[in-house]
Amino acid sequence: MRRTSSRRQRGAALLTAMIIVTLVATLAAAMVWQQWRAVQVEAAERARVQSTWILSGALDFARLILKEDLRSGRPTALTEPWATPLAEARLSTFLAVDKSNADDGPEAFLSGNINDAQARYNLFNLVSTGTVDPLELATLERLCQTVGIESGVAQRIATGLLNSIAGKSAAASLQPASVDQLTWLGIDKASVQALQPYVILLPGATAVNVNTASQEVLAAVIKGLDLATAEHLVQVRQRTPFKDMATFTAEVSALAPLTAKLDVRSSYFEVRGRLRLVDRVLIERTLVQRMPGGAVNVLQRERVASLEQVGS
Repeated sequence: MRRTSSRRQRGAALLTAMIIVTLVATLAAAMVWQQWRAVQVEAAERARVQSTWILSGALDFARLILKEDLRSGRPTALTEPWATPLAEARLSTFLAVDKSNADDGPEAFLSGNINDAQARYNLFNLVSTGTVDPLELATLERLCQTVGIESGVAQRIATGLLNSIAGKSAAASLQPASVDQLTWLGIDKASVQALQPYVILLPGATAVNVNTASQEVLAAVIKGLDLATAEHLVQVRQRTPFKDMATFTAEVSALAPLTAKLDVRSSYFEVRGRLRLVDRVLIERTLVQRMPGGAVNVLQRERVASLEQVGS
């Protein structure tokens, strides 16, 4: 009986010890996981703040370029410095001239470009007068035919935009701010994707810049202009941009007088910045308006993508 009691006591002690070890291991694992999670959260927040500051600096640089372009007095054309994209470059190369900067930060690579927003057709031209403008509607119908979608999409877009501005219904009050939001108006995704490279939503009515517009947009905004002639205009402006509308009108004298909203200068631009920070890639798109005095105001800023690289 003594031997049996002693064995039971040793078994209970062993079981208690195993329970205590398991409990300690569980608590230790939980503490390690919480610490790892806190480190990850802190690293992600630090990366977010760093990327925000870096992309803000890139935006300020784009503002400076656009301001200097306005001072030149030249027309807005793809031959100007603002149209040259920034190839991916290591951020430390920009800071190398400052000897006080220690090269102990994370690897960061910056790239970006500036696009003329007025190179695309502004959908708000359809309803800038408070009603659907028939001339502008015909322009969008030609563009739809050019890109290979049903011309009836133009009428649905115009009606949807008019209703969203007037607020005639709860659903119509959802006024789209970007082209991909045209689905709110009942436009199918395939049509939206087909139109996206050629249309934009800018506040108020704006002219299409003949120095930067694609041949598809030119053929749409100028009645009677075919794609072959539009391609010829693109080649002409690559050599010598149109300095004013009189020069452009002389080039298409057979189609004059022109009734579309056309210009050789632009006020709206899209600034796209891409930051590769360690194993993360962040892309930000900003819509800006260049004022006559040179100030560049931010109208819309959005994070297009934020993802982790695979295998980098």
